[in-house]
Amino acid sequence: MENPKTQLPIGVFDSGIGGISVLAEIIRILPSEEFVYFADTQHAPYGTKPEGVIRALSLNATGFLCRTGIKSLVVACNTATSVAINEIRKMCPFPVIGMEPALKPAVELGPAGKILVMATPLTLKSKKFNALAYHYRHLAEIIPFPCAGLVEIIERHHPQKGEITEYLSHLFSPINKEDVSAIVLGCTHYVLIKKEIMDIAGNKIALVDGNYGTARHLRTVLRNERLLNIAGTERPRISFKARISFHVSGNESEVITKCKHLLQQEGIVCG
Repeated sequence: MENPKTQLPIGVFDSGIGGISVLAEIIRILPSEEFVYFADTQHAPYGTKPEGVIRALSLNATGFLCRTGIKSLVVACNTATSVAINEIRKMCPFPVIGMEPALKPAVELGPAGKILVMATPLTLKSKKFNALAYHYRHLAEIIPFPCAGLVEIIERHHPQKGEITEYLSHLFSPINKEDVSAIVLGCTHYVLIKKEIMDIAGNKIALVDGNYGTARHLRTVLRNERLLNIAGTERPRISFKARISFHVSGNESEVITKCKHLLQQEGIVCG
């Protein structure tokens, strides 16, 4: 007998639009599913706030999505994951998937060189990240690379391209790029500006993010829990429709328009 919960949507939340980069990967891997996306833009960014505030905001977002009726939750925010994932899992009667900087795949790339981890200052200070970095300390030189203020620039409705380039140029100015083998994008917002980062860092440095791995992990968990809607085939980067409901805590119309535009750039149309 089919589990009736398979028809419920998957919830995804972030402090803003960054989680759209994760949602796009999930949709491609699970094209038959329905989604509810919550952007807490009224309180963005999370990465500059005290841990207690981030924890409260994360639990509020989780509570909202729980009330919409979901079968699983993806915390598409590295900062919220690092601060509140344990509390979120305690309040949810369904699988919860978090994000963490993709150090493992960066280390497994193999070439000798430093690994820069771009993330919010709070993510890099967290026990979760430092435990992860300590685990891989014998395999690579891992350099925390805090990017205070970058999320705010990306969140703007019409950020000036020159503003992002100027920020990144200043950020990377003290770095000897010849010593760097990989850059880990430890914030889902940064995935949205991969091209700009590559333009500054150079093509010889690998950019690594955890979005695809998170999407595959979600599919595995849902399959094991018998919560998959239909075992659909992973979609390539071609245009197709996805069923998504958007909820935003601030600047709703502008943020939803931008979210849909970002998905369209990935070949995903909101049906």
